[in-house]
Order: sequence, then C-alpha cells, then structure tokens
Amino acid sequence: MDSKRLDTYLASISKPLPKALTEIESQALADYVPIIRKSAQRYLQWMIAMSQPKRILEIGTAVGFSGSLMLYAAGKDATLTTIENYEKRFATAESNFQKAGVWEQVDFRKGDAAEILPMLDGLYDFIFMDASKGQYIYFWEDVKRLMHSGSILITDNVLQEGNILDSHYAVCRRDRTIHKRMREFLAAQMQDEDFVCDILPMGDGLSICLKK
Repeated sequence: MDSKRLDTYLASISKPLPKALTEIESQALADYVPIIRKSAQRYLQWMIAMSQPKRILEIGTAVGFSGSLMLYAAGKDATLTTIENYEKRFATAESNFQKAGVWEQVDFRKGDAAEILPMLDGLYDFIFMDASKGQYIYFWEDVKRLMHSGSILITDNVLQEGNILDSHYAVCRRDRTIHKRMREFLAAQMQDEDFVCDILPMGDGLSICLKK
C-alpha cells in the first residue's frame, strides 16, 4: 500500500483543523518550520481525546502548533508545560498560543530541555517529545521520573525517514551520531520493564509508551 496516497486520502476526509490552527500550520510550512505531519496530528488528537490528560508536557515547542493542537483536544481544564531552546521561535510561539486562545493554559519554559527537565516536579499525564532527535536518549531518565502509572509518552520523528533500519556504516557519516543515539533510545524504551511501548510507522515514525 502506498502510504503517501493513504495519507492524502485520509487528510481529504478528515475534519478540518480549527481556523487558528490552520493559520498557524500554514505559516509554519511557509517558513519551513518542521511541524507534525497530518497522520501524526490525527493520532495525537485521538490519544489526547481518549486519555483526557490534565497535565501535559511538551519537549520542543517550535511555533506552538502541536501544543495548541493538544490543548484543543484536551479542553479548557488541561495545562501545558512546553520547553523550547531556539530563541528565534519564542515570540512566534507566544503569539500563536495567544492566537489559538490557549495562552492562559501554557507554562512556557525557555531554554535547554536538558537543564529544565531536572528542575520540573510533579507528574504529567501525557508527554509529547518532538525536539532534537540526538538528545532523546539523554532526556529519557527525566521523562520517566515525570510519569505516573498510566501516563503516556509519544515521541515523534523516530524512524528518520527509514534510515533507522540501515546499518551504521550505510548512514551518511554526519548522521551517524544521531542514528546511534536514536537506536539506543528506542531500545531503551522497548526493553524497559516499567513500560509497554510500540513504534508506529506514521509520519516519520511515532514511538508510543504507556507507563505500567
């Protein structure tokens, strides 16, 4: 089955995004800002609607699209703590959260997730990780600490356009470090006795973990 044709078909029959999110998505694409793909958007909305989280953590704000999407799905009682390290995106993300009408629900942490995650306390019902792929393995221990039994973690872009299946030596030299770290991260998730995990080949790959 042609996955691209399937994605196009599903997008054609799916409910459109709210106007504010459509505008944020269009501007992000025009500015070449990577945001979650349509198939990942649908899955994220479905998981949020099913699990009804009240405390959401996002690692990788970008321009605020995925964070706003999650809050729309979770409702007015939910809160979002979101972390972004790229200073040039701070103002755009804040503006987009305001445009989406969710700014009052957002705790925007600006800086390196490797420094911010150890300072977070409390437990999150739902965590979405869409940041620097080479850093996922280093976030893993803190992410686990911030989850309770029943918490869900979704991590985007784990298949690296299929390169994750290639041998280390078949990968372009400049990408080998990320390739190695992503494989380590996925193995750590799949083998962790405290979690039930799977990897879905949608978008650029999603890993889904439920803490027991």
